Amino acid sequence: MSETYDFLFKFLVIGSAGTGKSCLLHQFIENKFKQDSNHTIGVEFGSRVVNVGGKTVKLQIWDTAGQERFRSVTRSYYRGAAGALLVYDITSRETYNALTNWLTDARTLASPNIVIILCGNKKDLEADREVTFLEASRFAQENELIFLETSALTGENVEEGFLKCARIILNKIDSGELDPERMGSGIHPRAHTDRTPSTGVFWCVGPFSLQSHTPWITRMSGHRDHCNP
Repeated sequence: MSETYDFLFKFLVIGSAGTGKSCLLHQFIENKFKQDSNHTIGVEFGSRVVNVGGKTVKLQIWDTAGQERFRSVTRSYYRGAAGALLVYDITSRETYNALTNWLTDARTLASPNIVIILCGNKKDLEADREVTFLEASRFAQENELIFLETSALTGENVEEGFLKCARIILNKIDSGELDPERMGSGIHPRAHTDRTPSTGVFWCVGPFSLQSHTPWITRMSGHRDHCNP
């Protein structure tokens, strides 16, 4: 079934392994928690059409593997991204300490103007917290990021994170700060019709072992051409 929208935005979900990036994507796309979540191998892709500020926007979301051994593969997907969720685990200081490296990659490989939302995930595990809200807020302020704490389990602030990112991009387009016609902006303007499903999460085939992810390939039926970076 074809669909029409005003803009298409390319989004990334980035951060260290085990921070719950895939679970955030599933919660946003399918409105449920992904119980059997393993580390992403390569890249997963999801899309959803949303209404933001009176505009219909299709979000193409690329969930990248957080493991170092896949960085050379996943970095190729940064190109032309308009927005990103930068995710750390509030119960893991190690994932918080790695944020600077992920942020540098995003601004170097995607665009200096990429809109980034910092997400402190696993807010539901308050008793195990290692990173305070105040500390992360300061990091966000110093690096000109919007900051939210999220829970992929309960859904708290998950939709708000993606929609806030889209809203900021639209505001920048309206103010002239962002030019959607610019090559590599991660934005496709004007009403556009295509047959990519408006919802769903799909596995993107890459040069790595897929043995444990066969179900994702099955669900990609007919849409493998949309897995190019």
